Amino acid sequence: MELDHMIQVMATRAVRVSRTESFTEAITEYRASKAGFVEEHCGEEAMKRGKLDSLMSPSRLRLLQILMALVFFCMLFMSFEIPLVLRTGLGASGDEMYSFISDALPRPLALESEEDFADKDAPSRPADNPLRVFGGSPHRTPTREFKKVSGLAFNGTVFDAHVGEGNSSELHMAAKHAWAVGRKLWNELESGKIQNNPIVKPENRSEQCPHSIALSGSDFRARNRVLVLPCGLTLWSHITVVGTPRWAHQEYDPKIAVLKEGDESVMVSQFMMELQGLKTVDGEDPPRILHFNPRLKGDWSGKPVIEENTCYRMQWGSALRCEGWKSRADEETIDGQVKCEKWIRDDDNHSEESKALWWLNRLIGRTKKVTIDWPYPFAEGRLFVLTVSAGLEGYHVNVDGRHVTSFPYRTGFVLEDATGLFVNGDVDVHSVFAASLPTSHPSFAPQLHLEMSARWKAPPLSNDRAELFIGILSAGNHFAERMAVRKSWMQHKLIKSSHAVARFFVALHGRKEVNVELKKEADYFGDIVIVPYMDNYDLVVLKTIAICEYGHRTVAAKHIMKCDDDTFVRVDTVLKEAHKVGEDKSLYIGNINYHHKPLRYGKWAVTYEEWPEEDYPPYANGPGYIISSDIAEFIISEFEKHKLRLFKMEDVSMGMWVEQFNSSKPVQYVHSVRFCQFGCIDDYYTAHYQSPRQMMCMWGKLQQHGRPQCCNMR
Repeated sequence: MELDHMIQVMATRAVRVSRTESFTEAITEYRASKAGFVEEHCGEEAMKRGKLDSLMSPSRLRLLQILMALVFFCMLFMSFEIPLVLRTGLGASGDEMYSFISDALPRPLALESEEDFADKDAPSRPADNPLRVFGGSPHRTPTREFKKVSGLAFNGTVFDAHVGEGNSSELHMAAKHAWAVGRKLWNELESGKIQNNPIVKPENRSEQCPHSIALSGSDFRARNRVLVLPCGLTLWSHITVVGTPRWAHQEYDPKIAVLKEGDESVMVSQFMMELQGLKTVDGEDPPRILHFNPRLKGDWSGKPVIEENTCYRMQWGSALRCEGWKSRADEETIDGQVKCEKWIRDDDNHSEESKALWWLNRLIGRTKKVTIDWPYPFAEGRLFVLTVSAGLEGYHVNVDGRHVTSFPYRTGFVLEDATGLFVNGDVDVHSVFAASLPTSHPSFAPQLHLEMSARWKAPPLSNDRAELFIGILSAGNHFAERMAVRKSWMQHKLIKSSHAVARFFVALHGRKEVNVELKKEADYFGDIVIVPYMDNYDLVVLKTIAICEYGHRTVAAKHIMKCDDDTFVRVDTVLKEAHKVGEDKSLYIGNINYHHKPLRYGKWAVTYEEWPEEDYPPYANGPGYIISSDIAEFIISEFEKHKLRLFKMEDVSMGMWVEQFNSSKPVQYVHSVRFCQFGCIDDYYTAHYQSPRQMMCMWGKLQQHGRPQCCNMR
């Protein structure tokens, strides 16, 4: 029965293989197969072989091959036709269809990490017209013309509308005057009436780089306690100061001198010696390349100490304090010298033997006074000879022939930057000597900083809408800062591919020669937007409005970011933060301050006339924040309607405008401390107060290691 059933099944299959053969022939064939099977005693093997022969017949193989070929051509046809149909769908605009495809298919640009960007070429921006991609017009997408001057509607009526309104009338009057003067100056620059004087070559000025300089105490005081070093310092240059510390006096500062009832007066005797960068940028406080501050009396610790530090744009680094204890044995040395020498000694040198002796002496009642290994290097009324020398790894300070401290060089400064020595405080200087100075004259002209290479030129603006526009506030004479930004984070693939756009916003400088060089720089690099008014710190807010206008109208960016020219920006990271909020939402992202109050006293005081309210609105710190394009559009509209309130602090002004916009449409505030206000932190989004050399250092680390690392060595 089993064999008969097999014969019937196999006969059925034979009919399917060949319809020309009769059923009888099929039965005969398979009975023969049965006989062979019985004769060879391989029942199961023969049955399996028979099934295999049926399946692998030539006719079935041919049919299978034809079917596979049809499926392949069908899939190939669909892969070409479906995207074209979707992109050219009836009744859909280019933006709508692109949005649809970006959700359904892989996105043309994925925001990747820095390590990915370091190895990949810049992806091409998707075109508004898909026919240009799929065999349409062979021409490239046209680019928009670069606007060198801000298109913001500066005119007298904008400022006249606010004059006499009280709180901001003085600011508007100052803006009106600055705009009138600046516009006239820019027209003269454009017409060629103002030209720069030829610069004398450095080779003809070698006599201004003396090998040594000597000043008496009276000459030093006549020069406001400043020794000018025309060509800076070089390796093994040294400066010697001979002086006498004054006797301690009562503290003059009322904040420090406030005492509890019955307390004695605070007595203070301290002075400072600083190596400063006098020629870095005009109009700004010079950077403190080395701040050396002996505190004989008056330190919070109650002990005589020496403190050393650096300062760049009012941002102090981490202080090195020498309090009388020698640096640890495992601490790094500077040219083989310890950072701090020891000038006090007591019974406890932190060893087990000293601890045992201390307990023994205490048990037997023997006391031992603290002894002085050698005294603190400065004393009131006693002459000292201090020498600071420039080594391979840092500065070394000797007093009266003995090494006291060494301070390592910090990233951001080089020896030639130290162009002045300043001494101030409770000290009488008798003489100053500087020797082993460089005899070649470094040029401090803009040509020293500007590298005229097509590599650093800005890419042209595309007609496609940018994801992010970054407006960078800069001053006219910040040639080095702008060049450092061009050579660092502006080389990011997002900017080079025009998915993000960055531009410097610069007002006119008080010195005509600076403006001449600025115009040349703008013409060559194509990344500077001139805001035609005379620059003034209180009018920085006008640059912020100009950034909004340019980012919204010229670049048509989805998001607009403002930063400073000493801010390092991780472009892809800040754009990711903006994308987290959502496409259609209004946003305000940055390091946001809540419930901050105006300072009513001091250098940054704000009067009640300027800001009558007790609190500021929530605002993001100025070194780096992002707004959505609808907020920028609102700011421009209000400005042109003469309804925009101006305040001298641009970041507070932005917070005020966003709060006003928020009353009509919800704004999502996003706070992150990674938009650094002061310096740099690990895994930063933006880092502030970065010198040109630190910019290059951070970009190098980002490219080399693929992760954000600070060059925070001040």
